[in-house]
Amino acid sequence: MPRVKALDHLVLTVADIARSVRFYEDALGMMAEAFTVADGSQRWALKFGDQKINLHSGDAPFAPHAKVPMAGSGDLCFLTDTPLAEWTLHLDGLGVAVIDGPVRRTGATGPIMSIYLRDPDGNLIEVAVRD
Repeated sequence: MPRVKALDHLVLTVADIARSVRFYEDALGMMAEAFTVADGSQRWALKFGDQKINLHSGDAPFAPHAKVPMAGSGDLCFLTDTPLAEWTLHLDGLGVAVIDGPVRRTGATGPIMSIYLRDPDGNLIEVAVRD
């Protein structure tokens, strides 16, 4: 039986690409990258580690797309090596509220300790350290 082995990228539908880029760069340290697709149009991605998040505008999603592309429907968990106390101070300095945590959760490979926040579209963002 064929099996997938890794996640290359995911797509996040957002209301305002520029606002989302600023948030993810400032709050989470991701790097924005413009890229050109086959039809010659320009798109944006957020890169971190070996992964990326492609950004689609909710009012003009790039086809093909999810059946109901909608800003604010995401729930993402990111791993970090930085202590969560440092994250809390960093986010507080940006005016980004931690809405829950630190709390124990179960990640893909075992126990994690997490904090939760929301991006500008209301997507739930979890930042976690392996326990």
